[in-house]
Amino acid sequence: MGTNTGLSRSAGFAALSALLVVSWSSGFIGIRYATESATVFQTLFWRSLLSGLGLLPFLAFGPRPTVRAIGQQALYALLGMGLYLGGFALAIGQRVPTGLVALMADLVPLAIAALSGPMLGERLSPRQWLGTAIALAGVLLVSTDALRLGAAPGWAYLLPIAGMLSFAVATVMQEARRDCDERLTIPQRLCLQCLWAAAFFAPFAHATGGIIADLTTPFVVGVGWLVLLATYCSWLTYYLMLRLYPPARVAAVIYLSPPVTMIWAAVWFHEPLTYAMGLGLFVTFAGVWLVSGGWRAEPRPT
Repeated sequence: MGTNTGLSRSAGFAALSALLVVSWSSGFIGIRYATESATVFQTLFWRSLLSGLGLLPFLAFGPRPTVRAIGQQALYALLGMGLYLGGFALAIGQRVPTGLVALMADLVPLAIAALSGPMLGERLSPRQWLGTAIALAGVLLVSTDALRLGAAPGWAYLLPIAGMLSFAVATVMQEARRDCDERLTIPQRLCLQCLWAAAFFAPFAHATGGIIADLTTPFVVGVGWLVLLATYCSWLTYYLMLRLYPPARVAAVIYLSPPVTMIWAAVWFHEPLTYAMGLGLFVTFAGVWLVSGGWRAEPRPT
């Protein structure tokens, strides 16, 4: 009986991890496609707004959001969506190399792992620290060909770092305050955060092309892709896993995002895949396997 339960938990964690990696990495593809005919902030605004509006009916299913709960989600939206997505978008707009920005984004799991100790008391074992180091080495290996510094101003390189740290703080903060925050369902939380993010991106969209974007095929398809797959599927899976498993284990799975993103790009945009990328994919997977305990992730207390 115990063996069957363990296998079931392992299979569940592996299935959710695969869904998270595919949907998380799809966001880069959707943004790239949508911004062929719109600005980055127009894309982020409409992605957030439509995602939030689509989830509005779910506000009626679960605890009634209070003013305090809405304010809490505003803070998490600012840190976890506004500064995270906005920081990387601004960095790319300032001509920081996309590969370098992606590398900085994939330091999020390491930051979450480091913060989980002092904030949550969930310290990593030596095996998990080793796995984190191996996964990071895999990300570096995958990104080797992309690490060419551009002509961006010095301050622009701080933007993706700030975005990465804000996302890590938002993730760990939500877990640390689970007993203090008012309980909302996952769809309720995501709805409120998306609407707050839309409010955050609105003035930037207005300043960089206007709120209303041209309804071209790349923009419509790209935003639809971002709403359905990169927002609903990705974030709902992410929040579900955070409720079921320790943040450090969930965050470690995100290390698989960059190599999978490169596979997406090779298929959709015919970008080349090198031997270094293939080797990096293998190394990254090995590191994630160590951090997650060989996929035998015990569920966290509810």
